[in-house]
Parts: sequence; C-alpha cells; structure tokens
Amino acid sequence: MNIINESIPIYARIAEGIKDRILSGDFKEGEQLPSTTQISKEFDINISTVNRAVNVLVSEGVAFKKRGIGMFVADGAVERLIDERRKMFRENYIQATLVEAKRLRYSVEDLQTMVAEIYKKIS
Repeated sequence: MNIINESIPIYARIAEGIKDRILSGDFKEGEQLPSTTQISKEFDINISTVNRAVNVLVSEGVAFKKRGIGMFVADGAVERLIDERRKMFRENYIQATLVEAKRLRYSVEDLQTMVAEIYKKIS
C-alpha cells in the first residue's frame, strides 16, 4: 500500500491503497481484508483514521462488514473500481492531454501514432 502522497488525507490514501490492491488482485472479491488493527499497526496510524478509510470503502460499495468477523471485498468491486478509474483517467489525463495537443497543433493522426509507439515501448 502506498500512503506517501501527503497532499491527500491519510484515510483517503489508505482507502486508495486498498483499492489498488483489489485491482491488482492481491485482495479478491469475497475475500477478507486486513483488520483495522493490522492496518493501524502496519503503518503506525491511529485506528480511527483506519476506520474512516474503511467507511469510505463501505460507502463506495467496494467492501462490506460482517459484524464480529471483519471486512470483506464486495462482489462487483473490481468492475466498480475499473469504471471509476476509467472515468478519472478520461477526465484527468486524456482530456488534459488533448487540450495541450490541440494547443500544439497535433492532428488526431499524430496522436494515434504517438500513442501506438509509446504503447509498444511499455508493453
């Protein structure tokens, strides 16, 4: 879990870290997540901060609590997270990139060529 970015509140970083691990397959749908106590000790963070992160996950439908047992990854969590991240990707990266590309007078064809070249390099 990466909780380094200090411009984001700690509870949000914890929630995003858990989401990242769900997307990467570390935590599978229906699987139990680490307890709030485990997370609190691992990162030396107040347990109320961890509870706030858990509440975010629950409110977003990514996780659910079983009273007295723990927290689990919700069914459909991966698809929800992919949909959310794709929307953010489009809004935060693609749109900003295209605005700058237009300023630099790149054509759609130029952009397609660049994307294809870069995609090959990272594959």
